[in-house]
Amino acid sequence: MNALTLHYHPLSSCCHKVLIALDVLGIELDKRLLNLGDPDERAAHLALCPTGKMPLLMDGPRAVPETSIIIEYLQRHHAAPGRTLIPDAPDAALDVRLWDRLCDLYVMTPMQALTADLLRPESERDARTVTQARAGLASAYAFIERQLEGRTWIAGDAFSMADCAAAPALFYAMAYVPLAPQHGRLAAYVARLMEHPSVALTIEQARPYFKFFPGRSGLSRSYFDPAAA
Repeated sequence: MNALTLHYHPLSSCCHKVLIALDVLGIELDKRLLNLGDPDERAAHLALCPTGKMPLLMDGPRAVPETSIIIEYLQRHHAAPGRTLIPDAPDAALDVRLWDRLCDLYVMTPMQALTADLLRPESERDARTVTQARAGLASAYAFIERQLEGRTWIAGDAFSMADCAAAPALFYAMAYVPLAPQHGRLAAYVARLMEHPSVALTIEQARPYFKFFPGRSGLSRSYFDPAAA
């Protein structure tokens, strides 16, 4: 058995971020599908990861949580020769880490808030949270649009950890808040992301699970067809 194991779920946006990175870095590992709805599995997972979040990387006895830390750890210890998602140059590395964090905080987080609201009973849904999350996504789209001027990828010319964060966050966020006409550069960037082999592979592997995504009605019909679900 591979000493490396990823505890994950193929529908999770956070897990997508790491799955994309694994493919780019050329890393093979064992994948363990995690069902946090099962009390025994949840208890076992909490013993390894006190926050109870996924994904979680296990390298032998060592637990490595948090997506950005997982990716940096994988690059440092297990990447195939010549494969990288965080550049060696200090300032370039800071740009990648900055945009990775911005995508997590200002795209992934409000998208997850909208998902969480749909998972609540209708009587417990919070209109204010939904309004704030939608506004947050619109704001994020605007600042990413500015960032993309003259850039192929979000932190420069090379696909990086920041793009691993952006791809699943934007994929699911656009199901709730579609891009506006003024987001031309962002729309082109999303198209490039979806065509990237590692992103396309991750999305394809998740396709059977999209019927369980609470915002599935907003997904592109090229990824989810309600009539075929």
